[in-house]
Amino acid sequence: MSLIPSLLSNRSTLLDPFSSGIWGPNNNEVSSFANARVDWKETPEAHVFKADLPGLKKDEVKVEVEEGRVLQISGERRVEKEEKKEEGEKWHRVERGRGKFLRKFWLPENAKVDEVKASMENGVLTVTIPKLPEKKPEIKTIDISG
Repeated sequence: MSLIPSLLSNRSTLLDPFSSGIWGPNNNEVSSFANARVDWKETPEAHVFKADLPGLKKDEVKVEVEEGRVLQISGERRVEKEEKKEEGEKWHRVERGRGKFLRKFWLPENAKVDEVKASMENGVLTVTIPKLPEKKPEIKTIDISG
């Protein structure tokens, strides 16, 4: 019997960038919108994060790098205010998610955190973090005497 499955099932959430808890939404203010879905892919040149944020404008989303290595994506979809309701309008159903969300990702050592770029198009936030060039091992040739 292998010990690997039992070891992996008890791993810390701090090591898993997609786990809930510290890396998930802020549980004090969660809503159905709070679980913003984020994809993280690594290319040879960069780390690329894509978050589905339908209906949000770029000024309602914040992208930050805190403590030097933690990417934080946050924002809020606000509830439509009653005072904006026009004469004769009434709500029959409210199913679209709303509220605050917060996602954090611990970035690897090869991320150039001072060159983060973010863009938003059609409700999809794309955060691109270039990677440091891969260090090639230095090889020194030694002459053989004699």
